[in-house]
Amino acid sequence: MEKEAHSEQYHTLREKGTEAPFTGKLLSNKEDGNYMCAACGAKLFKSGQKFDSGSGWPSFYDVATKGAVKLQEDNSLGMKRLEIVCSNCGGHLGHLFYDAPEQPTGMRYCVNSAALDFKKESAEPN
Repeated sequence: MEKEAHSEQYHTLREKGTEAPFTGKLLSNKEDGNYMCAACGAKLFKSGQKFDSGSGWPSFYDVATKGAVKLQEDNSLGMKRLEIVCSNCGGHLGHLFYDAPEQPTGMRYCVNSAALDFKKESAEPN
């Protein structure tokens, strides 16, 4: 099973693959923490920026810090889209859409769970 998960990560991050909708391990995650690039560990998104878009992939209305991701034109599959890649390692994360008017930015960073690791926030000592 570990080999399958690794294979899906490689396919997503390096071959620009896409996991099937509603199958990603982080789709329903509601814990507090940060979403990191599964390839290099760079911090990409915060849990407070995640929302349920109904699309079948984890969706975020903004990035953790300016410059965390890069956008590049993607004309594959006969569509014009904006691909999201990790600024640090260039790993493919997903695509950006401007179809979330109910969110503060109006943007939906649609990200593959296979491209992400989740780091839960630890409670601060008293």
